[in-house]
Amino acid sequence: MGNTILVVDDQSSVRRLLEEYLGEEGFRVVSAVDGQQAIYSARREKPDVILLDLMMPKMDGYAFLRQYRQERQTPVIIITARDEETDAVLGLELGADDYVVKPFRMRELAARIRAVLRRNAEEPDRSRQLKVGAITLDEATHIVTARGQEVALTPIEFDLLARLMRSPGRVFTRSELVEALADSGFTGMDNTLNVHIRNLRTKIEQDAGNPLYIETVFGVGYRLNKGS
Repeated sequence: MGNTILVVDDQSSVRRLLEEYLGEEGFRVVSAVDGQQAIYSARREKPDVILLDLMMPKMDGYAFLRQYRQERQTPVIIITARDEETDAVLGLELGADDYVVKPFRMRELAARIRAVLRRNAEEPDRSRQLKVGAITLDEATHIVTARGQEVALTPIEFDLLARLMRSPGRVFTRSELVEALADSGFTGMDNTLNVHIRNLRTKIEQDAGNPLYIETVFGVGYRLNKGS
């Protein structure tokens, strides 16, 4: 049986379309009509990827993300209407990994899902534990600690931090980071890189407004300082 995809959308036509297409692509698809039902389904089914609408009754996508990110770091791709793209960025700030805009191409969506699954399954020889200042990242267990406290990162945040920690002091251009993270299947990174950087700072910095580790090099990109 294929990997499990949880589709969360209050529009039955969207759910049916995704269930039919992704099922034909070899995925096992389960669905939920709102965030509350999605919480129960995610706990029971343990999906590999979640496709999440934002505007839903009872519990919307934002509330779902706030609650679910306290439990698991399953990759979440937001499904949004074109006039709700700003809302999608707010979803990224709550821990989503990427978003696609309706109407989207089914083949592109399936490709993104496969890229996420491939990245998580490959797990190349990652036995190193990276340490920069008070931040430790274990590439084998995907555990990150900051000042002795474990922090929960989304898959894209983990990959971004690992990329920076492998070369502390090096300045990465925005295009370099976007290209590196494109392997994860998140093609919207050029528009959302700053959101993921901001989320990382919130989680690993003692003062996100005055970051000690992740420094912005204006007009170029970002680098990871060694801290103190």
